[in-house]
Amino acid sequence: MNNSLQQDKSQNKKVRIIGYDVARSIAVIGMVMVNYKVVMGASEKGPNWLIWLGELLDGRSAATFVILAGIGIAMFSHQRRIGQDKERIRQYQQTFFKRAVFLFVVGLLYMPLWPADILHFYGVYIAIAALFLTVSDRQLWLGAIGLSLAYVILIFTFDYEKNWDFSTLTYSDFWTFSGMFRHTFFNGFHPVIPWLAFIFIGMWLGRQEVESIQVRKRIFWIGVSMAATAEILSFTLTKMVPSELSFAFSTTPMPPMPLYILAGAGTAMIIIILCLELTFRYPNAQIFPPLVATGQLGLTLYVAHVVIGMGFLEMIGRLENQTLPFAIISAAIFSVLAIIFSYYWKKRFQRGPLEWVMRKVTE
Repeated sequence: MNNSLQQDKSQNKKVRIIGYDVARSIAVIGMVMVNYKVVMGASEKGPNWLIWLGELLDGRSAATFVILAGIGIAMFSHQRRIGQDKERIRQYQQTFFKRAVFLFVVGLLYMPLWPADILHFYGVYIAIAALFLTVSDRQLWLGAIGLSLAYVILIFTFDYEKNWDFSTLTYSDFWTFSGMFRHTFFNGFHPVIPWLAFIFIGMWLGRQEVESIQVRKRIFWIGVSMAATAEILSFTLTKMVPSELSFAFSTTPMPPMPLYILAGAGTAMIIIILCLELTFRYPNAQIFPPLVATGQLGLTLYVAHVVIGMGFLEMIGRLENQTLPFAIISAAIFSVLAIIFSYYWKKRFQRGPLEWVMRKVTE
């Protein structure tokens, strides 16, 4: 890696926008809560208001997490730094490819413990995104829209339920080439088509001058419009079509139909812009450093919430057949401990444990 690339990375660090880290911490906590209620079979075992609140998190936290990855890609390889310098573009692409391979391999190793892993998907997203570092904003949006529409064609062409046992959320034949390919690109938890759309939207967002309050306002209202439109259309259309076709207009993440992509992206924009607004307005608020640290240890905490958090609950016999309040409380306890751990870890070390390993392996 040459000096120019190292200087770019150093400059990127100096202008780090902590609102993105705060948003990432919220996304991680949201994913923990969703995963705990799912693995405990607790999604419907609670008061209606809590069930409704839990459903709001489904797919939204993960979408926010992926959009933030797209933002990170855009900020790491900003067009105004790399321009059309083919050599510099190639260097950035190599860095992303290495990280993609690392995340894909770690995700596969993680799969026996956590079949709903997002890391191996993440690896594929990043590898593909590396090929589109210099495309225009318009092309990013066209790509996101195209992926969403392509998925409609796929789902009416192929069998979405193939290999699935939805009663237990288990997927057979994953470790075959055809099974892994189908799961990764079409009918897994976070299939590349259409979830790559979130990366493209994040790359567009990462290019915006969010230091400007006018830009933040514009993006916020775009997000509100997208989320509101998706939810209103979903509520209306699912009541108008035969029940067997209602999935096509759902905003739930499985299967990820266009209205889900619209709702997920809109919700993510709202969350991210609110975090940016708060951190720009109150940069010295004491609540932010622990959340910033948590966001910067996202990879470590994502693995830890299964290995340590769920591992402990399984050890004491409280991982399965629990109530929704118990699942939420368990996730909240893990999240509080994760925030405390992250804050004190970052006081001593520059990067989280897995973040450090990834950097060492991929440099």
